[in-house]
Amino acid sequence: MRKSNLMKYQKTFFFIVLFILSSTLLFSQKRSNLSLDPQKAEWFKEAKFGMFIHWGLYSLLEGSYKGHTLPDTTFANGRSWYAEWIQARLEVPSKEYKALAGQFNPVHFDADQWIREAKNAGMKYFVITSKHHDGFALWDSKVSDFNIMHTPFKRDILAELVSACKKYGLKYGFYYSHWQDWEYPGGAMPHWMDRVPDDEFEKYWREKSLPQVKELITLFDPDLLWFDTWDEETHITEERRDELISLVRELSPKCLINGRISYLNPGENIDFLEMHDNRYPDKIMDKPWQTPATMMHSWGWHANDFNWKSADRMIEYLVNNTSKGGNYLLNVGPKPDGSFPIPATRRLREMGAWLYANGDAVYGASPVRMEVPEKIYLSQKTEAGKSYLYISLAANFESVVLPIPLTNDIQECKVLESDRPIPFVRNSENITIHIPENLYKDNSVQVVRLTLKTPLID
Repeated sequence: MRKSNLMKYQKTFFFIVLFILSSTLLFSQKRSNLSLDPQKAEWFKEAKFGMFIHWGLYSLLEGSYKGHTLPDTTFANGRSWYAEWIQARLEVPSKEYKALAGQFNPVHFDADQWIREAKNAGMKYFVITSKHHDGFALWDSKVSDFNIMHTPFKRDILAELVSACKKYGLKYGFYYSHWQDWEYPGGAMPHWMDRVPDDEFEKYWREKSLPQVKELITLFDPDLLWFDTWDEETHITEERRDELISLVRELSPKCLINGRISYLNPGENIDFLEMHDNRYPDKIMDKPWQTPATMMHSWGWHANDFNWKSADRMIEYLVNNTSKGGNYLLNVGPKPDGSFPIPATRRLREMGAWLYANGDAVYGASPVRMEVPEKIYLSQKTEAGKSYLYISLAANFESVVLPIPLTNDIQECKVLESDRPIPFVRNSENITIHIPENLYKDNSVQVVRLTLKTPLID
């Protein structure tokens, strides 16, 4: 071999080795950006209750299209109430759907009023669909023209809501559909349609999904990002999942990431688990978690969905989740004009009134590992050197028996709302609390507070 050729091969080999080493270093740096800081989620664990908003172009259709109303079995995939899925469920042509942007003009939208309602409802954080599966963005995105600034409204909705959240002291975050996007080429489509080839999805991933996530963080500095997948195969591989986590970690020291970034395989580096829609676990989980829930069947506004849950029922969901260490993210689907539906507002205010009286049993409370009958939910906290056990009663009990040993002295037993003393009897193994019959007159969840010598082991 000639000397010149040898030097040429040595030089080529050197650059190959250098490339491999630099690639390995870059990969390890990306992996290091996945690191989890549990302290960041402390506010989330204490908050317990948040507002979810589903709102966009789909709200204009109000759950109906050309004489068909969801759920509509005329269509093979029209069996869902979810009005935000109307484009796919009722097969609205893409051109017609995109034209809705020319009609979007929510003249009654008032960010201050929305967040004030959330605050008065006792909610501690706020999450809105910045971009749902239809691909339409509610902020002034420079990545895609399919956004709020190309409507008659021409106002950055996210910017106004962030300002209101800061005014009222609520944490805030954004739902972002990182996987499905029915408008942008390469975005994933519903499962009953043909799967998008992975190389086409990669183009969407690079050109829209990652850049818009970056925009949301750099423009608005959110406290959390709510990504959306469920229990089916997706394009979100472990590599893409970790790449997105790494991007968020690099851009924000505080932003939390939910488990539905990749529901089937969230990994160890997400900040909190996200349950399925309206699913309520029956056991305590150690990692922070929450249930995303609806007041009716649909998430987006549906003018013919009258399946409203009562405030008392939703309060029970809240105390159930609190008793198991989780949060409750309750959805409102605003009308096309930007106003909240009256039934939603009434329920928010009823829940806020209940929390005004009983919030001590929820905010910052921890679960208690104790077997109790159904419809009884326990939580506890320690404040100012005193330990409290909260017993939330979602049914009419004559008495409640709890296995609290004599070694833990009970100093007081009262109704949380009124300080009304409650009689109790104890023996060496348990305590029996006798509930006055007239405690249940208003039919809401009632809370009894025990003041203990020391906290129960959680």
